[in-house]
Amino acid sequence: MVELINPDDLPKPLSYHQVAVATGSRLIFVAGQVSEDVEGRLVGAGDFALQARTAFANVGRALAAAGARPDQVARITIYVAGHRAELLPLISEARDGVFGDHRPADTLLGVETLAEPGYLIEVEAIAVTD
Repeated sequence: MVELINPDDLPKPLSYHQVAVATGSRLIFVAGQVSEDVEGRLVGAGDFALQARTAFANVGRALAAAGARPDQVARITIYVAGHRAELLPLISEARDGVFGDHRPADTLLGVETLAEPGYLIEVEAIAVTD
């Protein structure tokens, strides 16, 4: 179970919670997911919105393969190559497509580049199940 908390004396962000309290007996660590198809080919070259949707969808697929659901995620980390503030709504839309109203603790990091040329976003997750 994941309990999400926004303490009264901290800002209340719209897209995540400040604290995630996870209880369970099984931790699931999802490696950073990028915008790749099942063959490992880049999906959406130059299209940040499509890459974001695909990367988050791949997180959902990885969770399902481990027997976990998005609402069991306690934390996500989002890496964005060349991050700019105008990308935030696209990230939120892609995240909502997988997580819905579940807002796990998260960190967004702007990075110079990701592992392969052309990749614009990478998302990793930690889930807790019983």
